[in-house]
Amino acid sequence: MAAEVPAEVEIIRKPIWEPYQLAEFFGKDNKKFKAGQFDVGKNQSWKARLSIWIRGNFFIPDARVFWVKPSVKFLRKYLEENNFEAFVTTGPPHSVHLIGLHLKKEFPHLKWIADFRDPWTEISYYKHLKLSATSDRKHRKLEQQVFDKADITLATSFSDAENFRRKGANAFCITNGFDVNTASKVVKVNIGENKKFTLSYIGMLEQLRNPTILWKTLNEIITENENFKNDIELKFVGRIDDKILHYLENSGLKNHLLNLGYLPHAEANAEMWNSDLLLLTNFPEETSKGIIPGKIFEYLATGKPIISFGPADSDVKQILTETQAGKHFTYSDEEKVKHFLLDKYAEWKSGNAHANTGKIAQFSRKNLTQKLAELLGL
Repeated sequence: MAAEVPAEVEIIRKPIWEPYQLAEFFGKDNKKFKAGQFDVGKNQSWKARLSIWIRGNFFIPDARVFWVKPSVKFLRKYLEENNFEAFVTTGPPHSVHLIGLHLKKEFPHLKWIADFRDPWTEISYYKHLKLSATSDRKHRKLEQQVFDKADITLATSFSDAENFRRKGANAFCITNGFDVNTASKVVKVNIGENKKFTLSYIGMLEQLRNPTILWKTLNEIITENENFKNDIELKFVGRIDDKILHYLENSGLKNHLLNLGYLPHAEANAEMWNSDLLLLTNFPEETSKGIIPGKIFEYLATGKPIISFGPADSDVKQILTETQAGKHFTYSDEEKVKHFLLDKYAEWKSGNAHANTGKIAQFSRKNLTQKLAELLGL
């Protein structure tokens, strides 16, 4: 998305080193750990277990911890030579917040906004890091220091902001959002024009968010409904875990897959608009109810119905209910999922599918930026 940054924004670059560059030399699966992806259960090799243990216990809070010292040194000089009133750190990687922690100590007059796109110790994969008691305490101590010292802590979900406040942070929720210019293009899309009933997933799909209930339900419908079998297409844009892809290619869905791989942002958005149903997945644990994937807002802008999976009573469910943009299911709602899929297929087949964008203005980036400006006192 770098192309979307305005040309007048000054970008300062500082080369860094991270151990993943070495880890990837020993195995391609180590690339997954950069983004918090983990093989689980029987899929976890001894190399994966070792890598996860090392990552969790030796690189705290994460493997970008080597950014901290050189970045603080670089930014100390930059802040001394330039006049600023505030600075923002955004993570994960939460090592960036440690940079902010050091800078706040050296420049206490600057307002520090710690922006958490995902939580730290409450993220779903935290329990998969195989932490020792000592390492766990260190993670939690650093997290608490950030909450205590930051002037404002931002969360991207309602639940996360509430959890942060319980830990003493001056926390506010500003969700991600969508570009109004992107949303305006929805009217150019002819809903239902696809020759196939296209269910699409846009983004990265790893094993911990694998909606096996959906694959099972789709396979059932294919065996029971010949028309559905002839019409369904399952489209992926982005990176899908090799093991998930292998499963799908060896299931009844193998002839219904369209895997486009990574596409530039504008093209990925176009694929959203050229879909009939959009898939959103979250971790199944109750602790993940506060995670709101950023893609939901671009999904909302298309007006296409959304099928979502995750814990019950999640923030995603709240958004889908308020906007009437789709349905949220747990990973055990098989019959409800089946009925929903068949209902959306029937709407598509009859040509009665329609865009629903009437209640999404609160999530436009313009309105959200106004909210941030008010928090900053601008």
